[in-house]
Amino acid sequence: MIAMLLAAGRGERMRPLTDHTPKPLLEVGGKPLIVWHIENLVRAGIVDLVINHAHLGAQIEQTLGDGSRFGARIQYSPEASALETAGGIANALPLLLPSPGGGGAGGEGEPFAVINSDIFCDYDFTKLTEHAIALQASGDAAHLVLIDNPPHHPNGDFHLQNNRITSSILDPQSSILTFSGIGIYQPALFAAIVRGSKAPLAPLLRAQIALGKVSGEHHGGRWVDVGTPQRLAELDSQLRTQHNTP
Repeated sequence: MIAMLLAAGRGERMRPLTDHTPKPLLEVGGKPLIVWHIENLVRAGIVDLVINHAHLGAQIEQTLGDGSRFGARIQYSPEASALETAGGIANALPLLLPSPGGGGAGGEGEPFAVINSDIFCDYDFTKLTEHAIALQASGDAAHLVLIDNPPHHPNGDFHLQNNRITSSILDPQSSILTFSGIGIYQPALFAAIVRGSKAPLAPLLRAQIALGKVSGEHHGGRWVDVGTPQRLAELDSQLRTQHNTP
């Protein structure tokens, strides 16, 4: 399968660090945030990657290259200005689907994974392929990985019951959890978005949730939204201690 790493955000809350360095290249534990994802995806057997970028995007391409040194094959989807999540995915669709000649890493219309590059998570990426196969069989539009609500987002995003994401807030059996930034999507979800236009992801997801077309799972492991310099420094310290990195 193909995975897309979202790397086009400006990282306003990380300034001044992001004035001269794109947020995905900020380092924790001795390597850029986005490299942790690339290495984990390759270990899971997912080597065909697409990375979108906007702010200081040339640095991302210069740093990561074609991905061969990681054992990956990286293609880039540049954006003149950030197109938001759904807009960025729609803009990259030609890279996320096989070529007309039959090339590419998956069959036409197969689901692909999308991962925010500014998170740190110990989610097992081998599960992405399993969930993509299940998504294809079920006809669902998306599968989302949810996590416990962090202190900075206490109200959560979605309700989860029996591995289905629901819009009902009246069901006492559903848990209100936070979207991790890791998901699997059917290409058709983005087909109506004009390439190059801005579009948020949440309205698309909520429309499909209302139709009962979104599955989900709860990841109870480590997850960090590296959204502020303080969280970046804390994670960096933790990883350096964990890996005995000076």
